[in-house]
Amino acid sequence: MKLNYLIKRFNEMDKKAMLKTVGTIHRKTGRSRIWLFVDMVNCGAKYGAGYMDYNLFEMYNLTPEQRDTYITRGRNNDIVRRYNDPSFYHCFLNKAEFNSAFSDYIKRDWIVVSGTPKDTVLDFLRRHSVFMAKPTDGKCGHGIEKLDTSEFPSLQAVYDHITRPGADYELEEVITQHPAVSAIYPGSINTVRIVTILKDNIPHIICAYFRIGNGRFVDNFNSGGMVAPVDEKTGIVKDRAIDKNKVLYETHPETGAAIKGFQFPFWQEALELCKSASHVVPQIGYVGWDVCFTPDGPCFVEGNEYPGYDIYQLPEHTPDKTGMMEKFRV
Repeated sequence: MKLNYLIKRFNEMDKKAMLKTVGTIHRKTGRSRIWLFVDMVNCGAKYGAGYMDYNLFEMYNLTPEQRDTYITRGRNNDIVRRYNDPSFYHCFLNKAEFNSAFSDYIKRDWIVVSGTPKDTVLDFLRRHSVFMAKPTDGKCGHGIEKLDTSEFPSLQAVYDHITRPGADYELEEVITQHPAVSAIYPGSINTVRIVTILKDNIPHIICAYFRIGNGRFVDNFNSGGMVAPVDEKTGIVKDRAIDKNKVLYETHPETGAAIKGFQFPFWQEALELCKSASHVVPQIGYVGWDVCFTPDGPCFVEGNEYPGYDIYQLPEHTPDKTGMMEKFRV
């Protein structure tokens, strides 16, 4: 890890939050605050692990050899820099640009409100009485609305809502979820995050994780959802789901449906979809694709030019205390 990166990270770090994290781990483990602080700094220098990585992956319980198997924030940033050209980030950050570039892969009707004639927007609303309104630059599921035109006094009222000051929406047809996936939780489109790396023009499937809604209409882990690891070769869920509070779920709390052992339909088609899409914007070679499953096959919800790394290595899913770094060495 480069010294200038470490200095930059330390200067940017929320040192108060870091010390609070030290205190939290101290109360949990009984280990001395000084030992934890020094060990935390050591993990940052050796493995590129921030204090949140240190806590989330419970690195205080890992040997040096085990720690070296984990993807940390620093290591993930290195992978992003190696494979992704920042001048092409906009193709993924802006939902309208993404939908345009990957129109063959999203397989649904959509429209951008800003700059589109009013009559064209109203025609979309007539075709889709229920639709998703997504901020064009939104992340982690924030700001997404599921709107039903029947809940408004008129289409003009819907139009006024989606064009209100400060709003910048991209509208999408609601996806019809495959009944087998919907049976686990019908309140959201439950997706699989499939990570690919394009190296020497060859796409590699790195890993896959099932993202499941829980009480909300989005499946994002950071917005109340849960995640479970998927065998990227077979499409079978390998373990229980977990939420951000580290609550484990053998079955979904709202439906009672079993999570571990679930077999995704159209799995090989989903892998081929991701491999094919990897060539569309090859300048972004490291991508986390959010794939949903419909009765007719897989399609994309979105792609992520900066894939998260945390959900792949949670301690509850890594009882052998081995992280995911080896899979990323393609």
